[in-house]
Amino acid sequence: MSIDRRNFLRMSANTGAAAAALAALPLSIRKALAVEPAVDTHTIKDLKHIVILMQENRGFDHYFGTMSGVRGFGDRFPIPLESGKPVWYQLNGKADGMPDPTAPFDGTEIAPFHLDPKKFNAMLAPSTPHSFSDSQAAWNQGKFGYWPKYKNDNSMGYYTREDIPFQFALAEAFTICDAYHCSITTGTDPNRITFFSGSNFNPVLAAQGINCTDTDSEPNNVRCWVLDPAVNKWPVPGYKYKDTAFKWPTIPDVLEQAGISWRIYQDPNDNWTGAMHGCLAFESFRTAQPGSSIYKNGMSLWTLEDLANDVKNGTLPQVCWVLPPQVFSEHPGGPSSPLKGSNFTEQVLNALTTNTDVWSKTAFFLTFDENDGLFDHVPPPAPPSYNADGTLAGKATLKLDGEYFSDPIRKYLKPEDTISGTVRPFGLSARVPMYVVSPWSKGGWVASEVFDHTSLGMFLEKRFDITVPAISPWHRAVCGDLTSAFDFVQAKDAAWPTLPDTSNYAVVDAQQRTMLPYFIPKTHEPLFQEKGVRFSRRLPYELHVNASVKPGISVELTFANTGTQGAVYHVYDKMHLDRIPRRYTVETGKTLTDIWDVSADKGKHDLWVYGPNGFVRVFKDDAEIIANVASPECRVCYDIANGDVYVKFSNTGAQACTLTITDNAYGSAPWVSKIEPGKEVEQSWSLRKSGNWYDFSVTADTLKGYTRRFAGRVETGQHGLSDPAMGTA
Repeated sequence: MSIDRRNFLRMSANTGAAAAALAALPLSIRKALAVEPAVDTHTIKDLKHIVILMQENRGFDHYFGTMSGVRGFGDRFPIPLESGKPVWYQLNGKADGMPDPTAPFDGTEIAPFHLDPKKFNAMLAPSTPHSFSDSQAAWNQGKFGYWPKYKNDNSMGYYTREDIPFQFALAEAFTICDAYHCSITTGTDPNRITFFSGSNFNPVLAAQGINCTDTDSEPNNVRCWVLDPAVNKWPVPGYKYKDTAFKWPTIPDVLEQAGISWRIYQDPNDNWTGAMHGCLAFESFRTAQPGSSIYKNGMSLWTLEDLANDVKNGTLPQVCWVLPPQVFSEHPGGPSSPLKGSNFTEQVLNALTTNTDVWSKTAFFLTFDENDGLFDHVPPPAPPSYNADGTLAGKATLKLDGEYFSDPIRKYLKPEDTISGTVRPFGLSARVPMYVVSPWSKGGWVASEVFDHTSLGMFLEKRFDITVPAISPWHRAVCGDLTSAFDFVQAKDAAWPTLPDTSNYAVVDAQQRTMLPYFIPKTHEPLFQEKGVRFSRRLPYELHVNASVKPGISVELTFANTGTQGAVYHVYDKMHLDRIPRRYTVETGKTLTDIWDVSADKGKHDLWVYGPNGFVRVFKDDAEIIANVASPECRVCYDIANGDVYVKFSNTGAQACTLTITDNAYGSAPWVSKIEPGKEVEQSWSLRKSGNWYDFSVTADTLKGYTRRFAGRVETGQHGLSDPAMGTA
C-alpha cells in the first residue's frame, strides 16, 4: 500500500490519534520538529550525538494501550490464560475490587481499568511490587494470569490520551517502539545494570555455559544503592556500597577505550541513592580517582544547565546519559508522576534544541528501566522455561547455557511458585515505552521490531564501530539494534506542531491530592483502543511455521526463519493451558522442529503460535482424527516483491476434500479449492488493500474440526502501515 505522508494525514485527519497530533504541542517538541537532519552520508554515521534518558517504572499498556496504531488493548490475538479466557482477565486476591496486596487469593478477575484523574487521585497512583519473586510469579513462565495476585490490583490501571497528553504528543510527533522490553524480569538495578553494560550476569561465566547465581548477577536491587546516602555523599566522604562489584566493562568503559567522548548528566546526591546509576555496580566506577575520565564524566555533578551549555557551545559529548532526580523520575507512588516526568523530558528537549546545528545531528532515546508491577499483555520473548520435571519447554538454535539465573536455595522465589524449578530465564520481561526522538524519526511512526536495553548498546556498536562484549549471543539473535526506528535515507520530513505545556505539574499534583483515592471497578470496563493506522517502520521478519499431522498420534511443528533477525515463537496449547507454553528461539536462516504427542487426546489438538508484530499461526482439530481419511495441510508463502501471500495446499490422506479459505479481517472474498489425495494446489491473492496484512482461516468439508489460521504482515523491505484491523475490538 503506497500512501505519501500528505495523503495519509488527510486520510487520517478525523481519527483521534491524528486529530490530537495535529493539535497544539509544547514548545520543546515544536522546536525539535522544526529542525531538519544534517545529512552527509545518508547513514547512521550522520548522527554525531546520542543522548539517552531512562525514566522509572512505567509499562507500555499502562501508558499507550489505548493509542491507535500500536499493539495495545485492541490486539486481536491476546494470549490465552489457563481459565481459557484472554490475557486481560487476570486473577486477583480480593473479591470487593479494593486494592489489597495482602488479601488471600480467591479467584476474582481483574481486567485493565482507567486511572481517571477526573474522578480519583489517579495521577499519583501508588507503586506496585516489582522484585524478582513477584515478577516471576506474575509472569508464571509465560502463562500469565496472576498479575494482580502478586503485584496487587493497581497493576491493571492505565491512562488515556487526555490524562497524559505530553506522552502521547511526543510519541505521535516522533517514533514510538511498541515491542521494546525491559531486559530482566525484576526491578531497577538489574535492568539499569544491563542498560549500562549490556548484561546483568557475568558474561565470562555465561560464555562458559555457567548459569549465574546472585554472586555474579543481580536478581534484586543491591549493588547500585548507596549505604546511608545522607552521610556517604559524593564526593566527600564518598559512596559506600552494599555488595561486591562486578568487573566486566561498562559501556562507558568501552567508549573510553575507543576514544569516544561521553558523559553522564546527574546530581550524584540526587539520583535515588544511586539507583539511577547502573555503573555504580562496577569496579571501574567505584574505584575511579579524581582526575580520571570516569570520575569526571561518570561520577560528578553535571546539571541540565550544563547540558544546555554543552549543546549551545558545540561541546556536547558523542554519547550522553541523563539521570533524573527522584522527584522527576516518573516513578509511580510519588514523589513523581507522569506530569513531573514529562516536565523533566521537556527540560531535556529544551536543552538539546538550544543549538539547532547540534540537534540536527542528534538522536534522543527516552525509555524506562522496568514496568514497576504494571500489567502488559504481550508475552515477552525469552529463552524456554524449564518444566517442573526439569525438561525444557521449547528449544533454540543456539546454546542457552548461561542465559538463566540459578537460585538453588529458593532465596528469591515465592514458596508457592513451583511451576518451574530453581533455574529461571533472566528475561526478556514486560514491554516499556521507548520514544525515539530525532530529526530522522519525525512523523508519528511505530517501530515494532523486538528491542530491549541491550539494543541501545548494539546501536552504539553500529554507530561507533565498537563492541560491547557483555551482550549475550541470545540477545544479539533476538533483539534489534534500534536502527530500524530511523530513516537515514529520507533526509526531510514534514514538521508537526507543538507539545502541551507541562509547567503546571505542581498545581495538578496538589489538585489530585484533594481527590478521593481511586478504587478498582467492580465490573469490567470495556477494553478500548483508538481506531486508526500509523506509519510503521520496515521490519526484518520473514517467519514460517508448518504442521505435519500423524492422525491420532502426533503433531510436528517446523519453525523456520528466512528473515534477517532472529525471533522467538511462543506456542500455547489450548488443550493443555495448565502447561508452560513452549518457546522457540530461531536464528536467521535456521529451522527447528518439535512434536506434540496428541494420542491421549485421540488426535485432537489446538496449538496457537505467536511471533513478533502480530504473527499468529493456529493448528486445530476439534474432532478425533483417524487414518484413511483426507489429511490436508497448508503452507503459507510470501511474495516479497509484491507484498502478497500465496498458500500451497497438500493432501497426504486417502480421500479428497474441499478447503475453504475465509478472510477474517480485511474483506477479501472466500475461496474454495478441492484437493485430491496426493495432490497439491495453490491459491494466491493481493494484500494491497490491507497494507500487506493478512488474517485468514482454512476449513475442510470432510473434517469438521479442522481449522488452520494464519495472520501477520508480509515484509517487503519497505516502510508500511500498522495493522488497520487493530483497535476496532
